[in-house]
Amino acid sequence: MSRIGKLPVTVPAGVEVSADASNNITVKGPKGTLTQQISSLIKMEQKDGKLCFAPVNDTREANAQFGLARALVHNMVVGVSEGFSKKLEIQGVGYRAEKKGNTLVMQLGYSHPVEMPDPEGITTEVPSQTEIIVKGADKALVGNYAAIIRDWRPPEPYKGKGIRYSGEHVRRKEGKTGK
Repeated sequence: MSRIGKLPVTVPAGVEVSADASNNITVKGPKGTLTQQISSLIKMEQKDGKLCFAPVNDTREANAQFGLARALVHNMVVGVSEGFSKKLEIQGVGYRAEKKGNTLVMQLGYSHPVEMPDPEGITTEVPSQTEIIVKGADKALVGNYAAIIRDWRPPEPYKGKGIRYSGEHVRRKEGKTGK
């Protein structure tokens, strides 16, 4: 039995959770609406402002889906009430970012600027030229979009230039030594 799955999910005020017959969970809140299909091996009960999950039967598959379903719904509830964010840092001479309308424009040492329009449900902010903040209600989309931005110029181990997550440690290597 999953320790995570046993924990109830507290539903804050202003957030509505509903489920249909095919286990489509819909969570509505001030930051948007999210929908997730969970396994039919899991049943969800809503009582006293809390969501409780339980496996339908005692099989290995049901136990495997038990904690996953609870974590997915918990992330949906947190996303529509508070939202998620990832902070990226840009390091390197001449590397910078700026926001033009709904588009993130980055100078990353290529012959052209990298332009990335914000996808639906995601917003990007550029508080300074070397910081990017990705915000949204869906945790997976925020993490995925931050990873796509980072992939344009991952940090290299010799000088540490590139785009990194805030707090990410880049392992540094020693360069060539002369005789």
